[in-house]
Amino acid sequence: MTRTGSMATFGSAVVPVAASRQARLAASASVVGLRRINGLLPPNRVGIAAGRGLIAGVMAAFGPVLPGTRVTPVRSGAVRGEWVRAAGVAQGDKAIYYIHGSGYVVCSARTHRGLASRLSKITGLPVFLIDYRLAPEHRFPAAADDVEAGYRWLLDNGYRAEDLVIGGDSAGGHLALDLLLQNLRGDIAQPAGVFMYSPVMDLTLTLAEVRDRKLADPMAPAPVGRRLIELYTEGQQQDSPRLRLTIPDGAKLPPLLVQSSAGEMLADDARHLHDMATAAGVPCELELWPGRIHVFQALPLLVPEAADALRRTRQFIHAALEQARLQAKAS
Repeated sequence: MTRTGSMATFGSAVVPVAASRQARLAASASVVGLRRINGLLPPNRVGIAAGRGLIAGVMAAFGPVLPGTRVTPVRSGAVRGEWVRAAGVAQGDKAIYYIHGSGYVVCSARTHRGLASRLSKITGLPVFLIDYRLAPEHRFPAAADDVEAGYRWLLDNGYRAEDLVIGGDSAGGHLALDLLLQNLRGDIAQPAGVFMYSPVMDLTLTLAEVRDRKLADPMAPAPVGRRLIELYTEGQQQDSPRLRLTIPDGAKLPPLLVQSSAGEMLADDARHLHDMATAAGVPCELELWPGRIHVFQALPLLVPEAADALRRTRQFIHAALEQARLQAKAS
């Protein structure tokens, strides 16, 4: 990253050094509002239902679905999801495969439909949102298995791996990396690229808790996030290779784009992923955007920087698809 006046440059990207006033106010309000509410919700059926409703309301209010968006449900064997296409976007031979976040517990394809519609509009591509099973009703490895099944379904239905770009946020980032590593183990063709928003890498949230103590995360206290994740990982060893993910040296993985708010509690998880990938020889761009809102890209009416972050994502997606096309042609 190089600084130019009040801006920072990531490769060809120009990112504001300071958060907008609106983003700062949103973070401050969330600390005294959303964070406290999430901290009070009990980890039982009533609390989980309330949490799911709360997050769905926030996503709908500050990241609504764009007018004219077409949504096509998918029910095929074990695969559940939906195609999301912004107005004027055709169902072509290239697509985005999106894995929503949730702490493995609280979100769904429906909550992320607004984000998917914006990704579709800005890229001109259809977005397939996988609606994986949630905990505590379905524990590990249900979500990971569903994500893998969704990718295989796309390949089985005519999409070439080099014509797909995977996206994911929060727990969806962890699931995306797990999918890449499963592809590696099974000698399955990798997608053209992967972008991640505020990915969680340390499922114990140890890194996040250290940051949260220094600066309260606006969305939820770190122990709340840990309790959610434990509903998914209950009964598993923390060092399970599909929970504590590691990228082997020389791994043939596609290029990665990692975006996170610089002040959120998962910023160090983003740094860890970047360091792990680059040490293994995997191309990885890390962008730490000013502000503190988790997955701010999904909340454009709350955080104005979301539009610029999505434009950066578009640049990455199109560059990854073009690079994959040239590599496929050369081979």
